[in-house]
Amino acid sequence: MNAKSLLQPLAAAALALGLAAPAAVAAPQWVGTWSASPQATWGAGFALPNGAPERLHDQTVRQVARVSVGGGRVRIALSNAYGDAPVTIGAARIARSAGGSRIQAGSDRALTFGGRRAVTLLPGAPVLSDPVELEVAALGEVAVSLYLPQDTALRTFHWEGRQDAFLVGGDRTADARLDGGQVLQTRPFLSGVYVEAAQPVRRVVAFGDSITDGAASTPNRYRRWPDALAQRLAPRGVAVLNAGISGARVLSDGMGVSALARFERDVLSQRPDSVVLLMGINDIAWPGSTFEPTRAAVDAQRLIDGYRQLIAQARLHGVRIVGATLTPFEDALPGSPIHDYYSPAKERVRQTVNAWIRDSGEFDAVVDFDAVVRDPQRPTRFLPAYDSGDRLHPGDAGYRAMAAAVDDTLLFGRR
Repeated sequence: MNAKSLLQPLAAAALALGLAAPAAVAAPQWVGTWSASPQATWGAGFALPNGAPERLHDQTVRQVARVSVGGGRVRIALSNAYGDAPVTIGAARIARSAGGSRIQAGSDRALTFGGRRAVTLLPGAPVLSDPVELEVAALGEVAVSLYLPQDTALRTFHWEGRQDAFLVGGDRTADARLDGGQVLQTRPFLSGVYVEAAQPVRRVVAFGDSITDGAASTPNRYRRWPDALAQRLAPRGVAVLNAGISGARVLSDGMGVSALARFERDVLSQRPDSVVLLMGINDIAWPGSTFEPTRAAVDAQRLIDGYRQLIAQARLHGVRIVGATLTPFEDALPGSPIHDYYSPAKERVRQTVNAWIRDSGEFDAVVDFDAVVRDPQRPTRFLPAYDSGDRLHPGDAGYRAMAAAVDDTLLFGRR
């Protein structure tokens, strides 16, 4: 008998005696607790390496994810968003992680899809697993193991995993640990983890590029700024979801489709209370660089028009949208294969865009990440203590400082 049916006779008795009826028990709700935005894989001709196998066949991949909020039941989302052929998952399992490729004894659960152990991901489509009983704590780690029995082209993944994944031969989804295989830093097919939460949960989505995706942060240590934000907020019943894609842009496709194209899928589908938008530096910097040597520059007004569309979409769905200023990038990526990423003309565009973000009043709130991480003596560059060394991405300390600048008033308004 569930809580609701237990309360019904109590409520009737209370009314007969002239007493107040007991308060209704809130129904459990499914909430996203972890996400990795799907991207299309790319070939050898691109400026950055893919880092993922081109094909999988009779192999198991185990991926580890740290959830934000916890719950008593879990389910996963898989994506074949960019595949041109069906993908068969022969078996899938979830367990609490014991570190590395290991899983906690007694926590392993078989996942089903419509009651079946195997599932086919159709081209372009996502798949959601059935719920399974598994107690997961806030900020706990889960290990998701997928077996691919057939020869499968890998076309959908998340590139900037910042977390080891383990690839071995055969169906080893139930193994306590996976040894002797390949270690990946990408995330094939896995796009989300959901928990059934007994208490109301507020949701925050961090929507951005490589600086939200955590480029240059320490792998396997959860040092991205959304990770630090989750560390603070998840124990208070706030889910923090990372919808960053390295190389992402507001207006154009690149290492992922544009923000305008994926906002509904990666942000609004999570039914968030608020979204923090930090994106635009690649719109400014890619044209004329090694990425796009012949593309015309993007002016500030075009980027602002793109922000206005995202603001309008957020407001249409009742989502609070927080604008984040673009961080410094003078002389970015020294010694790398990427040239001409920065120029004084591009810096002027960044300054114009940041002035609009700060002063226009069009966002519901503003977090000034630029002011947080820049060097006061040279504002076009990172403060050395916050720089990862590539003059584009923060290091771990910079990411912590960014997360510390995001408070409840910014995210939820005054309550």
